[in-house]
Amino acid sequence: SLRPTQMGLSLNIDISATAFYKAQPVMDFALEYLNIRGDAPRRLFDQDRLKLKKALKGVRVVATHRPDISIRYKITGITSAPLNELTFDLDGTRVSVVQYFKRQYDYSLKYVQWPCLQAGSDSRPTYLPMEVCNILGGQRYSRKLNERQVTNILRLACERPDKREGSIVEVINRNNYGIDDNAKEFGIKVMNQLALVDARVLPPPRLKYHQSGREQICNPSVGQWNMNNKRMINGGSIRHWACVSFGSRLQWNDVSVFCNYLVGTCNNMGMQVSETPCVDIVQARQGNLEAVKNIYRQSAQVLAQQGLEGQNLELLFVVLPDGPNASDCYGRVKRLCEIELGLITQCCLPKHVQRAGTQYLQNMALKINVKVGGRNTVLENALLRRIPLLTDKPTIIFGADVTHPSPGEDVSPSIAAVVASMDWPEVSKYTCLVSSQGHREEIIADLFTEVKDPQKGVIYGGMIRELLLSFYKANKSCKPGRIIFYRDGVSEGQFSQVLLYEMDAIYRACSSLENGYLPQVTFVVVQKRHHTRLFPEDHRSGAMADRSGNILPGTVVDTKICHPSEFDFYLCSHAGIQGTSRPTHYHVLFDDNNFTADALQTLTYNLCYTYARCTRSVSIVPPAYYAHLAAFRARRTWMTITLIRDHLLWAAPEGLIKLSR
Repeated sequence: SLRPTQMGLSLNIDISATAFYKAQPVMDFALEYLNIRGDAPRRLFDQDRLKLKKALKGVRVVATHRPDISIRYKITGITSAPLNELTFDLDGTRVSVVQYFKRQYDYSLKYVQWPCLQAGSDSRPTYLPMEVCNILGGQRYSRKLNERQVTNILRLACERPDKREGSIVEVINRNNYGIDDNAKEFGIKVMNQLALVDARVLPPPRLKYHQSGREQICNPSVGQWNMNNKRMINGGSIRHWACVSFGSRLQWNDVSVFCNYLVGTCNNMGMQVSETPCVDIVQARQGNLEAVKNIYRQSAQVLAQQGLEGQNLELLFVVLPDGPNASDCYGRVKRLCEIELGLITQCCLPKHVQRAGTQYLQNMALKINVKVGGRNTVLENALLRRIPLLTDKPTIIFGADVTHPSPGEDVSPSIAAVVASMDWPEVSKYTCLVSSQGHREEIIADLFTEVKDPQKGVIYGGMIRELLLSFYKANKSCKPGRIIFYRDGVSEGQFSQVLLYEMDAIYRACSSLENGYLPQVTFVVVQKRHHTRLFPEDHRSGAMADRSGNILPGTVVDTKICHPSEFDFYLCSHAGIQGTSRPTHYHVLFDDNNFTADALQTLTYNLCYTYARCTRSVSIVPPAYYAHLAAFRARRTWMTITLIRDHLLWAAPEGLIKLSR
């Protein structure tokens, strides 16, 4: 793509990978897609027919029953009736498709009890037996990939930085834009080497842990650290917990030993967790969610017998099934526990139960601690009130994201999530609100709402207003004097629209709380889906690259390749693990707080070390990351709930999420 930059017009080139339909007979595709081994069954079940219809709709095929001519069609559907029941009008006579192919082409159809592909419109359909059609090559597969396909494409596309840089240079040389006639006509000259830009590496922040640990201050190295000799700054308490295992290959003793190790790790890291479960560990059949309900009821009975009426189970460990059923079980367990029971859960895979290492147990303890209301670490400078434009006056940090349905889903709603920090000046605990909105709408509709009631008058609401009220209550009746809003998932073509509507919603939400209340706002768009890559000038230099060959965490670029007149910068805040690191593009659309480039870049980078679920700095600022996770979780819940009542609450990794319709 051509982009305006401070160097002038720049050509952005990158290597991209996507999935394509395999060129093959439609029958082979159908058997593989439906996981049918051996010969085709005599007849398809309706659910398989509908599944196949969804997969093939819009795909281009070529008919093979006429060797003298090649005719291409675009599939619009699949017939509900089998092939041997399909007829059409031919010169005033009803003729079956099977008879027509035999008479016209001397072709005996084999799979006559299977449905037929349909091209054209419903009023004038063209029937095409699957066995005489081949899928054309070169068609992009735009639907959602399964986990195995995602793994395969990532493995294929994953290139170390030096190899990726070489691939890009090879593309430039192969295209040879210097001799392109169109480029010459417009007087465009393209250099054959990558642009050399100035960058700097920001220092990592110091992290504060509890004073009872041997290490109270942590200095991260290359974007990572560990929990050895450290204790959480605010450890949570769990008095009543239980465990259920759906792993068919695990023994009861394996699960018991894992729970003991995990509880011990939590307590060593500063939590207060009871050493024994509320009820005995349960081994259940795969998919038997009644076992979860039974554990919840039994624990309530046990607590009542101990004179603890009104107290409930506080945490449930769930060992998921083996293999591909794990994802489905995970979603069903989360829906049951969070929507129906109001129960916090922590899930894990059987392979981790059998060989759980120290790092895995520590990461799981970090997740459990924030789920029950604790805090793992805070920025030392936040406690010392030494972060400019954050700790000088009460500040709330928002993160927002919208997730859309997968390609092919035509009616599912989009899900918007907004999170906000509740603990000033530490800014490490977040509350989240989630709402549904129109199909593929990017603008968040429920940031602020205003409803006229004939009896109560005007009723104000919306996610921004509710989160501001939550901040007010959590900070001893203190209103935020500054708002920093990180907005994820917005393309450049939507900047003006998002700014116009969402900034207006923020101001209206503030003024609805108190006349004249207008805190200073900074609105930053967070972009991860772009094709700008930063490579070290010397891949072997330890001062420029980490062990993976990627640029160092904290590398920031705000000149040359940035916008010529607007406030934006590229920040790589994480250490590369595999492949080539992608820097995050931060674009400031509105800044009432008059941030300098250094101040906003340093604040954003420091926040990346406060992500609660691991001991690494993350690639995007945590408020935006949490909003993305919350929206994704809400979509998983939404898929099987046909009616959701207003304001359902469920426990989530970063606190309570309120789901509004």
